[in-house]
Amino acid sequence: MKNSTFKNYIIIALLFIISNTKAQDTIKIMQYNLLYYGWNTDWCTSTNNNIEDKDASLKKIMSYVKPDIFTVNEMGAKTSNVDHLQNSVLNVNTNKYKHATYTNFSNGGYSYIVNMLYYNSEKLTLAHEDVVTTAIRDINIYKLYYNSSDLITKKDTAFITCIVAHLKAGSDADEVEKRGVMIQTLMDYLNNINYSGNILIMGDFNLYKSTEPAFQTLINYDNPEIKFYDPINQIGSWHNNSYYSNYHTQSTHSEKLGCPSYGGMDDRFDYILMTKSVIDGTNNIQYINGSYHALGQNGTFFNSSLLSSTSRTIPDSIVNALYNMSDHLPIITDLSVNQTHVSIKENSQINSFDFKLTNPVYDKLKLSFFNQQSTKKINVSIISILGKEIFSHNYLSHNSNIAIPFNSIQPGIYFVKVVDEKKRCVVKKFIKR
Repeated sequence: MKNSTFKNYIIIALLFIISNTKAQDTIKIMQYNLLYYGWNTDWCTSTNNNIEDKDASLKKIMSYVKPDIFTVNEMGAKTSNVDHLQNSVLNVNTNKYKHATYTNFSNGGYSYIVNMLYYNSEKLTLAHEDVVTTAIRDINIYKLYYNSSDLITKKDTAFITCIVAHLKAGSDADEVEKRGVMIQTLMDYLNNINYSGNILIMGDFNLYKSTEPAFQTLINYDNPEIKFYDPINQIGSWHNNSYYSNYHTQSTHSEKLGCPSYGGMDDRFDYILMTKSVIDGTNNIQYINGSYHALGQNGTFFNSSLLSSTSRTIPDSIVNALYNMSDHLPIITDLSVNQTHVSIKENSQINSFDFKLTNPVYDKLKLSFFNQQSTKKINVSIISILGKEIFSHNYLSHNSNIAIPFNSIQPGIYFVKVVDEKKRCVVKKFIKR
């Protein structure tokens, strides 16, 4: 009997430890230059860069990688292209992927290619978007938060900011200077608004060597909160240098075919750089060492086509898809999240009550409840994006419509959390204008 009691005690103790241990999850990120996706030029046409053909290739790549965050350059500057990729490529047999807001403000809105972010909405929620305009094209800032159970119980979660940039192409001195000006504009903006936290900057930077002003500004900026690090620490002169052949991302083609750049793999144009908090994991998110790589690159393609070597680390079908999709290789990295995951999908399934809300909110937050038969009273609380509770009140469940005065609240992003007497919870995001 004593032995049995002792075993039960050990089991209970272990269960207590497990239940109080914060779980870890992984966020997979992919950055990709899509090569004029849905946009025709004199050299990239509906024949040699057909969107349906690109969709077929991209479907294979996405099915293989399964990213949670997918950032892109060279999206053809039409909202229909943004929706087309989401519906025809990402959300085949699912509806979990969502996209950010289309922008094209720089240079009078005349850029014919733009950036975009797609994300797995079961794991992440897009909390905030911002745009830095430049003389060339927009630099987009996207802040996401992880769908953590701590958001419900402790008003806490992990945030990650993705800054997507496509810098001026070319090797002439004025083009190098323009890249530097674009990054200086971004960094000064971040510094002026005291930006900090888990930040990634990613994109096709068109850099030839690390001594360029754009790269030096990123890695040596005075404000340590927005100083960026190369997670693979491959700093040098990348162009046409076989020493960096494991890290080159362009071009997948060696011969001139009209649309893609050619000459083979000899440039490191594509990057995902990170702030120190991501490298060190001091704020719930950390870079997983060894995860950063250019998909399909194994160092055997220097100055050659992606199809030139039979020494491959990925399936032939994916190699062919990469070759047909773009002249760039995508960059992939993994981040660990020190949070317990509860997806939006799971959250909606475990609750037998739900509500709709007005969004955006101006003078009143209006909630309309349904499926409340199993509950008698509810608590409604409003939480700022910083986790501060600014409102809390109990209501009887027969109040199917609730209006909360909101005219004195500052504009921004907030969460409304509703909990019934059985501790079932629904959390939704809204914007105060």
